[in-house]
Amino acid sequence: MRIAVNTRMLLPNKLEGIGWYTYEVLRRMVTDHPEHEFIFLFDRDYDPDFVFGENVRPVVLFPPARHPFLFMVWFDWAIPRALRRFRADVFFSPDGFLSLRTRVPTLLTIHDLAYKHFPDQVGGMASWYYRTYMPRFMQRADRIVTVSEATRLDVIDSGVDTGKVMVSYNGANPRFAPQGPEEGQRIRDQFTGGDPYFLYVGAIHPRKNVTRLVRAYTRFKEATGAPHKLVLLGRMAWMAEDTRAAIQGSSCREEIIQVGYQGDDLPAFYSGAEALVYVSLFEGFGIPIVEAMGCETAVITSDRSSMAEVAGEAALLVDPGSEESIATAMSRLVSEPGLRDQLIERGRERKQRFDWDRAAREVWSLLEELGNC
Repeated sequence: MRIAVNTRMLLPNKLEGIGWYTYEVLRRMVTDHPEHEFIFLFDRDYDPDFVFGENVRPVVLFPPARHPFLFMVWFDWAIPRALRRFRADVFFSPDGFLSLRTRVPTLLTIHDLAYKHFPDQVGGMASWYYRTYMPRFMQRADRIVTVSEATRLDVIDSGVDTGKVMVSYNGANPRFAPQGPEEGQRIRDQFTGGDPYFLYVGAIHPRKNVTRLVRAYTRFKEATGAPHKLVLLGRMAWMAEDTRAAIQGSSCREEIIQVGYQGDDLPAFYSGAEALVYVSLFEGFGIPIVEAMGCETAVITSDRSSMAEVAGEAALLVDPGSEESIATAMSRLVSEPGLRDQLIERGRERKQRFDWDRAAREVWSLLEELGNC
């Protein structure tokens, strides 16, 4: 079987949610099925580390698909030509977009439909593209994988037949494991002057709610005087001006540490933290929640969308629209003996539900089904 895959999100040193999903699922499928050929379709020069086996044929298709107009050219012209050229039996697109100009059986992974819930946070051509094409993509796909029940229900609510939508949860890479007290202390010594810290992991844009997190942290500090710092780990993405202003306007701005994107050291940042504070307004899954659990780090997260589904009882759930709710959760972790240990213990059990090996097997079963049609 020849499996063509949209791999445009495999970007060296820039892997985020969808990129990590693509990496983890494909790496396992390529290794587990050496008898099949995988055609990886990139939109720019690729890193050889992303060619996971001898059964992978990497192909670069022009143009680089990083703008809605170029999305249309890449998906509806470059992709169909490549599928014909390489005689693909099935097409797998893990980033929510697909080609409307091919009859090749297609499996689509949808991570979220955030554009429907927060249209003001997607501007210009991107907003038009999502509103115009996402409904068509969902109808065209032969099968759809969603990464949470929350997203599955969102897709079905968009008019998609229930029978073609399946949930397959994300996982966490095995490297997200306890790093030991020495590694946690190394991070604290290097970034927080040895002080404890709360951690945020992810890109910074309005839906991630980092502006409100900064204000809640400021409330926490003013109310408790605790020595804890706030470490923000991630790139500044779009519409981040409010977050920058909130940091500059905070009475404890010197204790808010912006580190930027981290790769190799990420497990150590989790292990050294008092807790992950991940209070996004909306997520399709929320991989940092499971990564933190794997590193035996307590979690504070939102009580809505997929985050409550993923966290279960292994986190403090807060109203992400309330600075007071977020600040109170921080205060509880600092002031209530045993609460942090209780959350860590629950997280050890909870994380077992989320496994990349299982996700890869579930995706493969659908590709097999479509390839044999």
